[in-house]
Amino acid sequence: MQILVVDDEPDIQPLFEQRFRKEIRSGELTFAFAHSGEQALSYLEKHASEVVLILSDINMPGMSGLELLKRIRISFASPPPVIMMITAYGDEQSYRQSISYGANDFLAKPLNFNDLKEKLKQLEVQKNAG
Repeated sequence: MQILVVDDEPDIQPLFEQRFRKEIRSGELTFAFAHSGEQALSYLEKHASEVVLILSDINMPGMSGLELLKRIRISFASPPPVIMMITAYGDEQSYRQSISYGANDFLAKPLNFNDLKEKLKQLEVQKNAG
């Protein structure tokens, strides 16, 4: 399963690579990283059919995660990727906006990687069942 992680934090890539080392080595998961909404859209233009899940931070300089979410839902509707929004703030407004723009799930920072792995397992089961 290909996952695109969109986050302006430079340490996010080594963190994910460490936490998912086993899954990456087995070929179960592959990750791509974009450090801005603009980079994510550029990546999706070339790889949209491969990306199954997008994990996007909401608060980024330039294009916000919410704007990215809106653009993905318009431009990459088929096949629709699963999109989980990530924010450091557990605020209701970001949650409501994310859901109204078409987010499938919402995660809070700091990420609980055990919860994320469970969500990924559920996603894999749904993908295989569908």
